[in-house]
Amino acid sequence: MAKSKFPGGRRTGNPAAGAKPQMAGAASASTVAVEPDAPKKRTSPGQFASQVRAESRKIVWPSRKETWITSVMVFIMVLLAAAFFWIVDTGLGIASRFILALGQ
Repeated sequence: MAKSKFPGGRRTGNPAAGAKPQMAGAASASTVAVEPDAPKKRTSPGQFASQVRAESRKIVWPSRKETWITSVMVFIMVLLAAAFFWIVDTGLGIASRFILALGQ
């Protein structure tokens, strides 16, 4: 189980975290005025491109062996799923023909 960020596992005093604000004389939580967030700073195209390059350096591509093993596993699972659905389809077809033959 993950450890709570809050002592005692409870969120207290933070309205953004879901706790009710504690204001003296307030009629209800819905009457509290909410301040709008500050506008986000825009990123220049050059800064954006450098951030994209920095993030692309963090990509770890799988090796040829890992790709081959994963592809074989997917192929085996597809064969197993196809066999399962063929068996179920054949069984339901036989059962439906049997039930319909009873009515003749």
